[in-house]
Parts: sequence; structure tokens; C-alpha cells
Amino acid sequence: MIKRKIKNKNNFFWVYAVIFAIFLGIFFLKSTFSNPKKIDQDTFFEILSKGIVQKIIVQHKELVHVYIKQISILNNKKRILLEKGRLIIPSSLKYEFEIGDLQFFQIKFEKYKKKYHLDTIIDFKNQQEYTATKFFFDYGIFFILLIIFWFFIFKRIGTTGGGPGGQIFNIGKSKAKLFDENDNVKTTFKDVAGLEGAKEEVQEIVEFLKNPNKYTKLGGKIPKGALLIGPPGTGKTLLAKAVAGEAKVPFFSLSGSDFVEMFVGVGASRVRDLFEKAKERSPCIIFIDEIDAIGRSRGKSSIAGSNDERENTLNQLLTEMDGFDTNNHVIVLAATNRSDILDKALLRPGRFDRTISVDSPELNERKEIFHVHLKRLVLSKNVDIDFLARQTPGFSGADIANVCNESALIAARKNRSKIGNNDFLDAIDRIVGGLEKKNKIIKPNEKKRIAYHEAGHATVSWLLEHAAPLVKVTIIPRGKSLGSAWYLPEERQITTQEQMEDEICALLSGRSAEEIIFKSFSTGALNDLERVTKQAQSMVVIFGLNERIGNVSYYDSQGQNEFNFSKPYSEKTAQIIDEEISKIISKQYKRSKEILKKHKNELSTLAKNLLEKEVIFRNDLMKIFGERPFPDETDNILKNVENKT
Repeated sequence: MIKRKIKNKNNFFWVYAVIFAIFLGIFFLKSTFSNPKKIDQDTFFEILSKGIVQKIIVQHKELVHVYIKQISILNNKKRILLEKGRLIIPSSLKYEFEIGDLQFFQIKFEKYKKKYHLDTIIDFKNQQEYTATKFFFDYGIFFILLIIFWFFIFKRIGTTGGGPGGQIFNIGKSKAKLFDENDNVKTTFKDVAGLEGAKEEVQEIVEFLKNPNKYTKLGGKIPKGALLIGPPGTGKTLLAKAVAGEAKVPFFSLSGSDFVEMFVGVGASRVRDLFEKAKERSPCIIFIDEIDAIGRSRGKSSIAGSNDERENTLNQLLTEMDGFDTNNHVIVLAATNRSDILDKALLRPGRFDRTISVDSPELNERKEIFHVHLKRLVLSKNVDIDFLARQTPGFSGADIANVCNESALIAARKNRSKIGNNDFLDAIDRIVGGLEKKNKIIKPNEKKRIAYHEAGHATVSWLLEHAAPLVKVTIIPRGKSLGSAWYLPEERQITTQEQMEDEICALLSGRSAEEIIFKSFSTGALNDLERVTKQAQSMVVIFGLNERIGNVSYYDSQGQNEFNFSKPYSEKTAQIIDEEISKIISKQYKRSKEILKKHKNELSTLAKNLLEKEVIFRNDLMKIFGERPFPDETDNILKNVENKT
């Protein structure tokens, strides 16, 4: 029904456009054909001698208009007009010319009339030719049609722009979408897995509005707002959708970029209009997604005055949230993943009384998220949700949803009736590492070097206490990598110096294996060296895990040095930092070489298996190395998964 209405509006628009084009063409054709032809005085007297000139009008004693008898009309249509008993022949203006001496022209004109027995009339006009009535009929109708046409153009633009009255005429109106009890919003708090702390605080905000007396009878005040902070994909907008589904109060939803417009003052006007609508519908909730679009800290622009419009919008928002005229029962929810750049005035209590952290889900929370997304999938019995949750550290809720969807696509691609554990592992590999490139051409000597490189990683990580347990190793190119090793990392809240050193040692073991076997290096360790350098730098500069630097951290959590390109330490300290970073990396590189030299036979066996099979799993390493020297809980999980598979 809506599509049909829109189509009818478009049809009417084209009808108006065609009508306007027709009138415009008629106007220009009229003006073109009504203009008389320029001739000279001698040509006029030649025409006059033929007896076809009905009358001439001399205007301002210098310009002569020549009217020709319409003989063809008289002959073809037998049209005779009688006026006072005299025959009137219709005429039309055809020619015009200029004269020099009026008296000489009149004398010559009278001679021609007598000579050729003409009835041509001469008239004189010294006033303006156009009267108000004639001007209206010639040009006024055209301008009226033009005004009507532009009225319909603006009306159409406004209708398609959204909102009653149109976007052009209501540019300062808010774009917020309203959800109330009449809207069928299906998302509830049951659909939000994990995030128990954030969910509890958001649920309490809904309770404030449903039953305010419960909280205000003791003298408390309802919070003005809550700010959801967290990385992308962690569920901030999903929480807001759940609030819209649970709350039995009006819910205004919009994005921070909806306030931004090319016209000056529009942002502040939309903020005022939004809060006016909210006051009328109070108690209610306003949700502003990506508030950093207008809430960026003021005064940090590199070009003075470049962000005046955004700052005016922010000032108006600050005033509406906690200005002189306070708003009762209007709660503002906002979400951002850039809390470090928000203005301090926006974050203070009284505006956003609560700051709710929505972090990446931990192990148990990832299990709950998997349970939510696996409900709609057809699963086989060997799917281990606990293993999948452990295999996806650092994944957000959106990432886990993507893993579940990708696993279903992979299983369908392989013509399977159910989704198995291996499909989920392939989906995780696909998302993290990229698509397999089995057809990529690799020379035999390059493939051998890649196999020893990956075997070096697997060997050292198997033998170190704090390294993550291995899941599988492959030399099949995937994404930009020519080979990769997959691990099951331990869920940690803090990391010790020994754990970080073991991780650095395992990362350097690929290059160590190349040096031991081939007596040379390759560029294949680029990603390893990048990660190692950042890890060692964080140990020295951020975490204070270096004796020479001491208990000092140069980490800037507030982002104060975002536009400050100078280092927060002296040149002497910078030299010490460089030396300590190099010392840490060199120490762990020597350590990895010692381990690989000690187990060189096992390293070669593992590399040969890789060249033969291209993919080897945990069981293959157990056949070569035996049981892991430092088993932990994750080892038992891997054993159970392998038994199921």
C-alpha cells in the first residue's frame, strides 16, 4: 500500500513536470514567432507597393511596426469581420524598421499611397506599448505556473525527505524514531546473553520509569542518563533495543550523526526539538547511538573554528540534559566506543550519572552467547560449546554471531545435514585467518622453509609452561599468511612477566628454526617480529616489568598526548628503553634456539609430517613429543574434543 502511494506521487510529479514543460515551450515559441523581422526602409516601401500592408505604427518617432494583411486566412476560411458596416481584414505584426527623419518618411509614405491607391493606415504612439493587462497575459501566467511548479517540487522533496511537512521546511526537526507500546519490538533482555552487570543497570533504569515512587520515596532522584561504553560489536545497541522492547514508555532512538547537517544551527535546533517531544511524552527514554559524533571534546580541533557547529550542538545537548530548566522523567541512554575523546562536561554526574562498561565477553559469557545463536542451527552431537567458547578469546558478541552463521554456510557448502565441530573450527579459521588458498603456487624449497618455521612454533609452544596449548598447525596459505598455528589460550585476568616471556619465546621460534636448519633468515617472520616488538615494548614502557626502567609507566589512558608528538621521557630514557627491548628479544631468541637444538630430531619429524599432510593436530604432536610437560585444564578440554571428533 505504501509503495503504491509513493508510486502515485512520483507519477503526479512527472505529470506536473510535463505540463510545465509544455507551457514553457508555448511561451518561448510565442515570444520567438511574435518578434517582428528587422528590415530597412527601402525594403518596406517595396512591400508597401504590393498592397499587403494594412497599417503601420510609428513609435517614439523613430521605430515603425509593420502589420501585414492575413490574406490567406481571408481566402481559405472565408472569414469576414464586420465592424460598423466596414470590411475588416485581420492583420499581424511582421516587420519593423527605424527611420531617421519622420517628416521625410511621411511625405514619401503619402506619395506611395497615392501612386498605388493604398488604404494603409499610419498611426503614432509615444507611450509604452505594454499595458498591465497585456503584460499579465503575456508574462504573468508564465510566472504563476513557475511558482506552482516549484511549490510541488519543494513539496515532493520534503515528502521524500521524511517527516510531516518535509525535510526542506522542517530541517530543524528531530529525526528520532519513536517506539512505544503500539510498536512490536521483539528484542527483550532474554535475547541479551552475558553482560549481566550492564543488563542489571539498564533494567534498573526501566524500573525507574515504570515505578518511580519505589526509588523516590526515600528522597532519591531518578538518574538523568547512562552511558554505554565498550568496543564495537559487544552489544551496546542490542541493550538499547532490549530497553525499547521491555519498557512500556516511549523510546526515542537516533544516531549522533542525525544532528549533523550542512546548515548552521540545525544541530542545536534538532536537540531542542528532540527534548521538547520527549517532555510531551514523559516519562520516556532517549537513546543516542554513537554519541561521539557530537560529543567530542571541545577545543581539540587542529583548525580553529572548524567545529563551531558541532560544538554548538554539544552545548545545546549539555543545556537540555542538565541546564537551568531541568527535565523530569526523561532519561538519556547513549553508546560509544570512543569514550576517551568525549567532553568531560558530558561525562559528569547530573548528565550521565552512570557509566556502564560493556566489555568483550569472558569465557562464561561467550558460552551464553553461543547458546543464544545456536538455537536456530541444526547441530550434530559432537559440537562442544565449552571448547568453542575457549577457542574464541577476545571475540565480541557480533563476532560469535558471525562464527555461527559462517559454520552453517560451510556445512551447507559441504552438503552436510548437520553442523559439526569441525565446521565451527573452519569458520573460526576463516574469520581470523582468511580464506584458504590451496591453489597458490609455492616452490618446494619455500614450502619446506614454511614447514620448519611452523614446526618451530609448535615445538617450543608444546614444551614451554606458559605457552598456549596447540590445537593444529597448517602450511596451507590462508589470507596473507603462508602457514599458521592455532592455539587454545588460557583465560587470564592478569599476565605475569614469565608468561609474557614464554609468549615472546614461542613467537621467535619460527625464525630460530629457520636459522638452525637453513643457516639463513627469510621475510616470513614479519608478523612474529611485529608482535614480539610490541610485547617487549609494553613490558618496558607500559607495565613496568623491567629492572632498569623501574616501576614507571608511560601509558596515557586519558589520551592527553593524542596531538602531542613529543615523547613523555627524555632522550637518555629513550635510549635505555631501546636497549632493554632489544635485550628482552635477544634473550628469548637464544632461549628458543636452545630448545630447538635440544629437540632437533622431533622438529625435523614434525616438519616432514607437515609437508606430507599439510595439516597436523594435537594427536600428531603427542605421538612425536609424548604428553605435554606442563598439562593444565585446557589440555583436558582438547582431549575431550578430539575424542568427540
